[in-house]
Amino acid sequence: MDITIQYFYFVVLIGSCSLAAYLYTTAWLRFYGIQKQLRRQGIVGPPPSFFLGNISEMKKMEVPAKMAPRDHGSLLEDCTKTLFPYFDQWRKDYGPTYLYWMRRRPALYVTDPDLVKDIGICVSLDFGKPKHLQKVQEPLFGSGILKSNGLIWAHQRKIIAPEFFMDKVKGMVDLMIKSAAPLLNSWESMIDSEGGIADIVVDDDFRSFSADVISRASFGSDYSRGREMFLKLRALSKLISKPSLLFEIPYLRFLPTKSNQKIRRLEREIRSSILDLVKERKEKSKVLMEKDLLQSILESGNITQASSDCFVVDNCKNIYFAGHETTAVTATWCLMLLALHQEWQDRARAEVMEVCGRRLPDFDMINKMRTLTMVIQETLRVFPPVTFVVREALRDMKLGNLHVPQGVNLWIPVWTMHRDPALWGPDAHEFKPERFARGITGACGNPHVYMPFGMGARTCVGQYFAMVELKIILSLILSKFAFSLSPRYRHSPTFRLIIEPEFCLPLIMRKV
Repeated sequence: MDITIQYFYFVVLIGSCSLAAYLYTTAWLRFYGIQKQLRRQGIVGPPPSFFLGNISEMKKMEVPAKMAPRDHGSLLEDCTKTLFPYFDQWRKDYGPTYLYWMRRRPALYVTDPDLVKDIGICVSLDFGKPKHLQKVQEPLFGSGILKSNGLIWAHQRKIIAPEFFMDKVKGMVDLMIKSAAPLLNSWESMIDSEGGIADIVVDDDFRSFSADVISRASFGSDYSRGREMFLKLRALSKLISKPSLLFEIPYLRFLPTKSNQKIRRLEREIRSSILDLVKERKEKSKVLMEKDLLQSILESGNITQASSDCFVVDNCKNIYFAGHETTAVTATWCLMLLALHQEWQDRARAEVMEVCGRRLPDFDMINKMRTLTMVIQETLRVFPPVTFVVREALRDMKLGNLHVPQGVNLWIPVWTMHRDPALWGPDAHEFKPERFARGITGACGNPHVYMPFGMGARTCVGQYFAMVELKIILSLILSKFAFSLSPRYRHSPTFRLIIEPEFCLPLIMRKV
């Protein structure tokens, strides 16, 4: 009996060692093979270790960057040099395209305009969102349109994209104006109570406004229920974005930590709220058919019963996050820039007054606001809502002249591309809306490097919706208020899935 047990343990030991040796050898061959294949094409990068890649070096470089003074001489300095100092240093050391490793995940950092163009025109379904980020951000996005790949993503886009075409957005102007009323009334009351001038923090007001807009567009008359979900999604996004997305290990999500327990609780509550609303909507639709975004998703068809709940829940969360967070932060940065550049604030206000007079803006009016459009486009260039465009080769691919092995991620730093003097001229670090007087093509000789809403086939389906929403809220604010930066403002952009003011934006405001 003892001999049998010993033999059993011996077999298990040999099997375990063989399996470990096989996995190590396979991983090592892949690790070495990818480096060799890219090196042959002239792409090198910082020397990685087998287990951690370049993460140790990245973490070491992060520390002095965080300790650096945050009050820069210029408010328009590229903050990504502080937030991600390793990318900036490696670009100087290894050129516009280089290879680095996040543990055993290979990644190409890409700032070569020609390669960026090749990435943008690739429409293959085998070129999608990274699997690693899908796992890290799964509680927030699930398998919705923002993170899914292949035929699943194509089906979701086919359903959702038409709901944000311009003819649909045109009919949403009134709901945007209704959503703006509480913000405008609140600011007027604060200014009156303070004797004609008030120091107002605008960030949360913009989030509340944009959440109200996407709630009305998504849930129609049930929009107040949607606003409750917004608060939970906001809390969930803060928890998800606390760790660095570059260093996170997806499987640590399963550990029973306090943070993970909060994430799972919020995830359950959001799912339950959406499904309760769906159940009520299905019962109500027999009597009253409400043509909002939720109803369009419910009527989409071609969804199996098993995946129906996940499809609805995940896409509601995706649309809700994308529909309010990026717009709110862009509006905040836009007011910061207009407060800093009073001449452009005056020009934009004069245009709004000329076009609208004493009337509320409508779709035709905002289409005539060329100055305001240029201000928004320049804001999206200087402070783009998208920090990185990230793709993964789901099989071996060829992008232009580059052969990309399966599993390689490609990271395009949008902030760096938007501020590159070689692409935008020597004034790239200045706020100059006039550069867009002749459109995007006139602003930059390589228009494909302007990507505030992403790029290529995965460009944000809601970009027209976002632009109209920004024009509505900004035109209303400019028609009622004049503003300048508060002495309390501390310029310290921080990365929380998107880059936003770390200490919020306080403005000195008075009524016009």
